[in-house]
Amino acid sequence: MASSFNAALCGLLAAAFWTALGYSVARHILPRALAVGAAPVIGWAVFSAATLPILTIIGFTALTVTVIGALCLVGSVCLLMTRRQEADATPAPAIPPWSYAAAAILALGPAAALVPKISADGVQLADPIFDHAKITIIDAMARQGLPPVNPVFGAFGAAHLAYYYLWHFSAAELALPLHATGWEAAIGLTWFTAFASLTLTMGIAVWLSKRSGAAILVVLLATAASLRVTLSWIFGPYALTPFMASPIGFGGWLFQAAWVPQHLMSASCVVAAMLLLVHYAQRQSLARLLTLVLIVTAGFESSTYVGGVTFGITALVCAPILFAGAAPKQRIPLAAGLAMAALLAACLAAPFIRDQFATVAARGVEHPIALSAFEVLGDMIPQPVRRVLDLPAYWFLLLPVEFPAAYLAGAIALAMMPRRAARAEKTAAMVFVALALTGLCISWLLISTVGDNSDLTLRAVLPAAMILMAGAAAGIAMASRCRALIAALALGGLVLSLPDTARMLASNIDGTPRPGEALLAQAPDLWTAVRRYAPPSARVVNNPLYLKDVTSWPVNISWALLADRSSCFGGRDMALAFAPLSPDRREAVNAQFIRVFAGQGTPEDIAAMAKDYACDVVVLVPQDGAWNKDPFASSPDYRLAEFRDGRWRIYVRSR
Repeated sequence: MASSFNAALCGLLAAAFWTALGYSVARHILPRALAVGAAPVIGWAVFSAATLPILTIIGFTALTVTVIGALCLVGSVCLLMTRRQEADATPAPAIPPWSYAAAAILALGPAAALVPKISADGVQLADPIFDHAKITIIDAMARQGLPPVNPVFGAFGAAHLAYYYLWHFSAAELALPLHATGWEAAIGLTWFTAFASLTLTMGIAVWLSKRSGAAILVVLLATAASLRVTLSWIFGPYALTPFMASPIGFGGWLFQAAWVPQHLMSASCVVAAMLLLVHYAQRQSLARLLTLVLIVTAGFESSTYVGGVTFGITALVCAPILFAGAAPKQRIPLAAGLAMAALLAACLAAPFIRDQFATVAARGVEHPIALSAFEVLGDMIPQPVRRVLDLPAYWFLLLPVEFPAAYLAGAIALAMMPRRAARAEKTAAMVFVALALTGLCISWLLISTVGDNSDLTLRAVLPAAMILMAGAAAGIAMASRCRALIAALALGGLVLSLPDTARMLASNIDGTPRPGEALLAQAPDLWTAVRRYAPPSARVVNNPLYLKDVTSWPVNISWALLADRSSCFGGRDMALAFAPLSPDRREAVNAQFIRVFAGQGTPEDIAAMAKDYACDVVVLVPQDGAWNKDPFASSPDYRLAEFRDGRWRIYVRSR
């Protein structure tokens, strides 16, 4: 199981290294308050986006990661010793140190969702661990290097991983020199991601408001969850059905930081990129241009939907604002610089862009993005009327319920700021308004058609959520006519959401009791035995439904977290994200593997596992139907390598 000590070590190293690196760069290109707040995000983005192609060429090992990290630290020291390229025109307030401590403590909440909860009865997991089955990507890169192999599916020419994996690559960069597991690195990086997004948001709030107190307000607003628990005390079930549609994963900062930190880091890159665009429009410099390129690349390579689609649309919407805010003589150099930045970012991200198009084509998806309004209302409303009412219900019902502390307060505050701010802050405020509105509109009207859930709908809201939190905090801190209204809306929404916050944090910390927790406690021994017969490049397979009841939805979690080996078929939900298969073919393969482990496999199925799917090692446990109707015992394609009575059988492929 994952060690909390190793996870903490990964998180602390990430915070120290990437913050130092980021500040040494940011202090030359941003005002002081922004440079300090944005440092963790900038450091992570610059280092990760730059080192991925380098380590792909020279080799991804503990030594190469350590050497490159040491060289970057030397460069950071040199940058810190040089004078700032631009001095702040007026003294500006800074983020108080104790606000950083508060952000670090709050970031423990999302990270706790990944930590195994070990007790005398077994091992419990929190619900967000379902989405962290992707930890197998981290182990695969640490084990087999770059470019990453597809750890979920290896047949039909699908051995290459086609996914936006930069966040997971940076976790592998932590794991290698520290000799940590992918699970431990993911816990540490989830904490760092939450912390970095908070410090960036705090920096923006302080910069906009010119008040240090805005920083701690960001942390307070980030604790807000949904109003569903509070409303359920009045109206009934948590889901508020049948009046509202059941929740599908559309939530605020605290919820998404635990479930999808890779998308949250991409959202942080989007916000940081918009900041750089504002300052680049005011004054062009090569340092700002190159940093912008790396941040945009990092955002796209961490999430196609947030750093790609959402940022691309937002950049187009904000372009007129940036040019209007620039001096007339600067507009041609600005246009040339932005064109160069777009070209360089596209070149760096070209392998990811190619893979995304290839994956969409392989899955037979004609239109990966479609126009469809967010389904807000439930079955209580007749279908024809519901589809019309969903349009305003998104703005007047869903957003106030899911973002109770930041939505209305942040919208009012952001609407006021362009009229009150100085030149740079005014352009930034207008850009932030456009960013928030664009992100909300994308979630409102666009869906991604690849997969069961629309990641575009669920995650495009993240940059908007960060900006609304910053705007609400700044609005409370600033002296204005609407300050009392903004404070009442923000703090009132926060208080009303606290029951759901308490429920969420308690679930992250305590886990959810489930029937398979005793078996999960024995899984490390099983996978240790498997690794004795499976070389690092081998592909193993077990029942895709093994321990399906220890997570909120069935997923092959013990293999993903503990095996440290790739699978020839890791299960339907993993194939959904990583296997370039059409829906019909994916369901057929899934049914075939389930049939085999249920004890209903034919000799042809077993032969296909050995020859077509390249399953090098097969694992049977007593919970499998195939334990009593073992189709591998008589197969010429496999031989029994180890038998532990009542525990497991391990078969290896005959050569």
